[in-house]
Amino acid sequence: MSERSVIIYISESNSQCKKLIDQMDKWEIPYKTKNVTENNKYMKDLQQQGIFGTPATFIESEQDPILGFQKNKIKYALGIENYKL
Repeated sequence: MSERSVIIYISESNSQCKKLIDQMDKWEIPYKTKNVTENNKYMKDLQQQGIFGTPATFIESEQDPILGFQKNKIKYALGIENYKL
């Protein structure tokens, strides 16, 4: 299983964020969340990178963040493409 650092920018009342967090929990992947609704600094951090929506998943060693809930792309980036759930 992956031991890479994962940071997920989320916002309140966003169904895609909830789905992503639920999936990460099912895969038992440790992650840190940064809630842009609770902390405007996190939204500014994203906007400086040209990102204006959530979820945005940053995986250590990946060049670009994964935007939205792209299950297969996240599995591949984490090296768990054959993991079933």
